[in-house]
Amino acid sequence: MSTAHGAIRPETPALRSFALPRFMTRSMLIYAALVFWAFVSLFPIYWTVTTSFKTAVNVTQGHLIPFVDFTPDWKGWRSLGLSPDTIFAQSTVRDEFIRRFFNSIVASAGASLLAVVIGALAAYGLSRFSYKFLWMRNKDISFFFLSQLILPPVVLAMPFLVLYKQLMLLDSLVGLILVYTLMVLPIVIWIMRDQFDTIPLELEQAALVDGCSIWGAFLRIVLPIALPGMVAAFILSVILCWNEYFFAALLTSTDAKTLPVMVASQTGSQGINWWSMAAIASAAILPLVLIGIFLERYIVKGLTAGAVK
Repeated sequence: MSTAHGAIRPETPALRSFALPRFMTRSMLIYAALVFWAFVSLFPIYWTVTTSFKTAVNVTQGHLIPFVDFTPDWKGWRSLGLSPDTIFAQSTVRDEFIRRFFNSIVASAGASLLAVVIGALAAYGLSRFSYKFLWMRNKDISFFFLSQLILPPVVLAMPFLVLYKQLMLLDSLVGLILVYTLMVLPIVIWIMRDQFDTIPLELEQAALVDGCSIWGAFLRIVLPIALPGMVAAFILSVILCWNEYFFAALLTSTDAKTLPVMVASQTGSQGINWWSMAAIASAAILPLVLIGIFLERYIVKGLTAGAVK
């Protein structure tokens, strides 16, 4: 504030004391909202893990807090042969769980790797060359790839079922890898195109002047710079493929079933075995939690690399 002589009046302690509570109140509201959102986001995981240690009575009565509402029990993990008293014993259910876990790893990692290889090549072409197909240009083609995610998977159920039957790909990991690749390929192309757009074209031109071919410039110059984006695309693809249920249930029967199908099949003569379903779901969530914890910086770095040019 200024006086009549034009001098600036120093801020009074009363004004400072008034502004401080407003700042603290705003910060407290922000932190309260973040805590509430974290609770909403993490509660399903908490409920799943705790349910794996419940008995039928505790599940039906809705007990939530271990050692307060109920006493934890290994019933869910014992039904999978993964409890401390059954882990070293022979268990057909545990063998089946390991097979489904292995199928999920192979299908998710294989499809993600194939999608990153194909998507990187397609994204590089869309970033560095000009295409024209009918009325579509590069941006239209890129959006066409992304628009495939809008299509409901159930629309493709009958065509894929008939096609896979003719190609003898039903109940095979190869068939799952191919359909998962098609499922995540649009996302990989979109992420990698943004990565390549941020790389200066002059670097490749300098490599061409030094005697590199187009493939040499791509492999030696462009790919190392775009590696964070490729890692992020790979991780996101693995997560999407790992959680996929529809095609895994439709195109598999015995040999190539994955964990999501096994989770959904936990029903018995008395109804749904919630404790077994929660135990399998907890085991299926664990790899994704570890990926999020240890590879978070790669995901963030890859997804934000194209934000600043």
